[in-house]
Amino acid sequence: MEAKRNPVFLVPTDFSAVCTNAARRAAAVAKSIHYKLTLLHVIDRATKSELKKEKKGEEVIIERLNDLAGSLKKEYRVEIAVIAREGDIFTTIAEVAEDLNASLIFLGTHGKVGMQKVTGSFALRVVLSSEIPTIVIQKRPFEKGFSKIVLPITNETGPWSKTKWAASIAKEFNAEILIFQLPGDQLDDVITMITNHFEVNKVKYSLKIDNKSGNFTKHVIDYATAENAELIMIMTNPDSGFTKFFLGSYDEDIIFNTSQIPVMCINPRDFKWKKVVTR
Repeated sequence: MEAKRNPVFLVPTDFSAVCTNAARRAAAVAKSIHYKLTLLHVIDRATKSELKKEKKGEEVIIERLNDLAGSLKKEYRVEIAVIAREGDIFTTIAEVAEDLNASLIFLGTHGKVGMQKVTGSFALRVVLSSEIPTIVIQKRPFEKGFSKIVLPITNETGPWSKTKWAASIAKEFNAEILIFQLPGDQLDDVITMITNHFEVNKVKYSLKIDNKSGNFTKHVIDYATAENAELIMIMTNPDSGFTKFFLGSYDEDIIFNTSQIPVMCINPRDFKWKKVVTR
């Protein structure tokens, strides 16, 4: 993981099945590299409304968090803390992640449409709210770490952060990075920079150039599926003012991929958005 981050994964949950799947995935990963988990439920207006319908107090949230933590501890033998905090999921999750100095956020989502509070389009806003990378998990279960990680490279701006993250995670899990590149001579210097970084850090990698015509996003997903990859890494794009991030159709289609492969989303921290190669 990036330097100076604590060995903690943050897992927001609304107690839905998909969030529990994300928690199980995080616990399996944490076990393999001796990390800890923190389960978080944000008590917002929706929570209070639901509790009112059930005629229950907010103390039941801690009970549910402890029940989930207990089952995960029993199965995965990892250390787990729980937090229930009043707030808004679009700001509080990021605030808690920073308070913990967490390494990653594991976020469950059903897809673009969903009634749960941290799923669907809401998940996209949560992804963009934090500087800490978020791994988006769908309903498909995975019970191991990340042995194959697909790293799509589409242009020469901005891949340095995800290159460093890819190398860091690959070293943690002894994983192979599968670079999937758009064709074009303009990317040669970028690929050289990336592969040099992997070689210096003794990271296993392979390189495949997408020579097919048509939808690159679909090709990425098809490639990741064919290779049985457990993770795809993408970087969100800065807007024209360099003060916000947004997700375009490429990002959304990758995140909500039909193969339900987890996707690690990285928000760039350099607002100057420098090219990694200067000619």
